[in-house]
Amino acid sequence: MAERYELSDAEWELVKDIVSTPQRMGRPRRDDRQMLNGIFWILCSGAKWRDLPERFGPWKTVYDRFRTWRDDGTFEAVLARLHLRLREDGLMDLGTWMLDSTSTRATRAASGGGKKGGPEEPVDHALGRSRGGLTTKIHLVCDGCGHPLAFELSPGQHADSRWFTTVMECVHLPGPVGRPVKRCDHIVADKGYDSDALRRYCDRYGMKPVIASRKMHRRPRRGRSRGFDKARYRQRNIVERLFGWMKEMRRIGTRYDKLAKSFRAMVCLACVVLCFRSYFSDRT
Repeated sequence: MAERYELSDAEWELVKDIVSTPQRMGRPRRDDRQMLNGIFWILCSGAKWRDLPERFGPWKTVYDRFRTWRDDGTFEAVLARLHLRLREDGLMDLGTWMLDSTSTRATRAASGGGKKGGPEEPVDHALGRSRGGLTTKIHLVCDGCGHPLAFELSPGQHADSRWFTTVMECVHLPGPVGRPVKRCDHIVADKGYDSDALRRYCDRYGMKPVIASRKMHRRPRRGRSRGFDKARYRQRNIVERLFGWMKEMRRIGTRYDKLAKSFRAMVCLACVVLCFRSYFSDRT
């Protein structure tokens, strides 16, 4: 039986071929499952890497494996595998999606990234000053069942509407046959996403926006007329609850990582944990 925060046998079998690739040469590496369990322990406990329990092996080895999988796209590949299985089993809602954001407070140590990280790392490391202090904002889209589909990071002071298109363009749901799904029938969001440009974007791709209007808009809307679906808008609490579950993992509730790509990897792992939870809860 798996310890707390660790992968069960069924979960490991589902992603083993992605995480533990055959090694043809060199010194044998430490057990991949043990390394991944150590990373999940850090994610959920919020502890420092140096405080990793001895049962996971040397903390430096676990941290180096985290950096390797972060940089080669392993975590994203695991999340894509779970999306595929959820689609195959009919557990994913492809009709209605929700989009929202949440701010994560960053510690003082997280601001010490400097110029590290390489060309793919944003200059600001997705850190910014907002009313809550030094923060990072997570922009996320999920389906009607609460499965995280895609996300992006931004400095905390950025407006939600600025990242709507970017997050939607990141959705890429593979299926057993045919093209990956990138659009939905209805997209639900709060009034922070209310703009003519976003509504035109939805019209272009055949999506119906269920977005509350701001009171400041006094002139009539352009484009096709649309009724506001109040019943569907009430489902927006699904994405809000999803953020609540994610922030129970302490590396998401507070940002400790200096680099945006490291924090992004942690958010991706949090999405993996939630997809695991949903996929296997329907089998118990």
